[in-house]
Amino acid sequence: MKKLIIPFFCLFFGLSFTSVAQDKQGGAFKFKEGDTHDFGQVPLGPEVYYDFVFTNTGNAPLIITDAQPSCSCTTPVWPHEPILPGQTGKINVGYKTKDHPGPFNKDVYIQSNATNNPSGEKRYTIHIKGVVTEGAKDATKK
Repeated sequence: MKKLIIPFFCLFFGLSFTSVAQDKQGGAFKFKEGDTHDFGQVPLGPEVYYDFVFTNTGNAPLIITDAQPSCSCTTPVWPHEPILPGQTGKINVGYKTKDHPGPFNKDVYIQSNATNNPSGEKRYTIHIKGVVTEGAKDATKK
């Protein structure tokens, strides 16, 4: 009898946790080009920009409450209205190259109701990187 009770008990708890995870309400990020953008080589001086385009793949409106850069040389602009399930939005990230020659690797921390944040953190992180060089081709033009 014990041999039947233990597998049944394990199966019961396994199904309970699965149904709880599936019932979780919230938005979810799915970035079109991934959560990292490499600018490559950019010229010293102008600000460079990139749009992180995403779709809400969750089952509730995705609400971004804040987006904080890892330093003052990075500027995020995000949608302040809810993104409904299936709809797309964008987070524009700028990097000030003036007075910042050399390689860069910066983050933007997104506070939201997203349920698919990596490592279970309460924020989603997107990344930009590149190398600022004198005489590089102007990457500010899209």
